[in-house]
Amino acid sequence: MIQHERLAETFKKLVMIDSVSRMEAQISDALCQMLAPFDPEIRVDQAAGPTGSDTGNLIVRIAGNTDAAPLMVNAHMDTVEPGRGVLPRFSDGVFTSGGSTVLGADDKSAIAIILEVLHVLKENSLSHGPLELVFTICEEIGLLGAKNLDFSLISASFGYALDTSATDAIITRAPGANQVEVDVYGKDAHAGADPENGINAILLASQAIAGLSLGRIDEETTCNIGVFEAGGATNIVPAHARVKGEVRSHDEARLAEVTRKITAAFDAAVEACRKEHGDDDLPRVEKKVHKEFSATRIPEDHPVVALAYKAAAGLGREMVAKRSGGGSDANVFFANGIMTGVIGTGMTDIHSTRESIRLEEMVKSAALLTEIIRHHARGEAS
Repeated sequence: MIQHERLAETFKKLVMIDSVSRMEAQISDALCQMLAPFDPEIRVDQAAGPTGSDTGNLIVRIAGNTDAAPLMVNAHMDTVEPGRGVLPRFSDGVFTSGGSTVLGADDKSAIAIILEVLHVLKENSLSHGPLELVFTICEEIGLLGAKNLDFSLISASFGYALDTSATDAIITRAPGANQVEVDVYGKDAHAGADPENGINAILLASQAIAGLSLGRIDEETTCNIGVFEAGGATNIVPAHARVKGEVRSHDEARLAEVTRKITAAFDAAVEACRKEHGDDDLPRVEKKVHKEFSATRIPEDHPVVALAYKAAAGLGREMVAKRSGGGSDANVFFANGIMTGVIGTGMTDIHSTRESIRLEEMVKSAALLTEIIRHHARGEAS
């Protein structure tokens, strides 16, 4: 039922539309035109303002031909840089970019798959319940579109986000994440004439970082310092350093514990220096902890998992539940009461100029989504 050539052409059209984060209006407009044959009810929410994008999230309702409950399907419209002027190449069944940009399979492969599934449903008069398609903005810069989504426009209680690689797996667990930003304030001085009168903020920040455990902390927890900023000149004792990092964990208690260890390490480094060299005001530290997203944990007997298993079995395939180390819009949907499993499209090496996707993997994903929708229409959600 899946038309390979049409799916390939749709994908090529989509990736050639520039849509880096905060510049999704063009692809949103194109998507509205592509959806027109399916008699959609289209809404654009007010997420443009708080996200800084040139458009809001696109919420599309497709009427069902059965009395099944609504089913949500999600993909994001934005891509990462370098994502402008993508020139897709297709050879031996594999899509790549010209090599100077990402391909944009993350997540335009998902959009192409959703469009192909709609064609298949219509052309073959297949049973389906109401579909709520949610195409978000600014996913790549902190899930901002989903975080600012008008959830009053969504009535589905569960659904699927197409935003991972494996086409025979469903992600049912994803970590929560905290962003940590620390500013260390020392005291400037001439580095050659009187370094004794200075307090080196870079040194203090480095001492704190040196005492941290980074990378994989345990089976469920990771920690990373990704940004270290400090300005000035080599002949000036630096008075300020900024450090940014993150903690992720499937265990909320461990997430909080490791986050506290990071902030405590900077407190300890500054306090030790203050006792020996400081005054009443310096050195000092300012810390900000921001909840990036909450963890998701979907029971394996939930309908969103059962439907995926049944759909795969109907195709003669085996579906497995997996745990992810990354976050997606699904985390935000989960936090807002919508159980959202993440399924794959086949994309590989995402966020790099080596990104690629095999057409056959997109076909597999489209077939799976079609079967999920058919089983859902028949009430086979348990």
